[in-house]
Amino acid sequence: MIDIVDPAVRSRMMAGIGGKDTKPEMALRRALHARGLRYRLHDRKLPGTPDLVFRRFRAVCFVHGCFWHRHQECPYATVPATRPDFWQAKFRGNVARDRRVREELLASGWRVAIVWECALRGERANRTSLRLDHWLHGEERFFETIVDWDQ
Repeated sequence: MIDIVDPAVRSRMMAGIGGKDTKPEMALRRALHARGLRYRLHDRKLPGTPDLVFRRFRAVCFVHGCFWHRHQECPYATVPATRPDFWQAKFRGNVARDRRVREELLASGWRVAIVWECALRGERANRTSLRLDHWLHGEERFFETIVDWDQ
């Protein structure tokens, strides 16, 4: 696919992508808050600066973008046609960092949840927040959203 904007505009657009208060994160936060769950945001004292921290449950939640964090078999985890070597290296680094942060948190006694962006689109946000709520009240150490593409 050919890029429809020049490199300077694309660079400015990519630089404007933030890591906090993203649309998927806000959807999850609204849904969890409606369920009565309270949390802290972006605790820099914890490895990886988790998006949501549930101290009461000693649990953290990361809201991962499917593109940036390489959600397996997800239609949103595309690879740009330009500079594929750069992008593959970037994605490998992101995935390695995610794995390292997850292992560090689990080793220090935290429970870790990964919620994928695609699990928060449309009506999926409510179902995902319900699953996360059940996980928080359970005993499992790790949670990752599973998206049923048929629904």
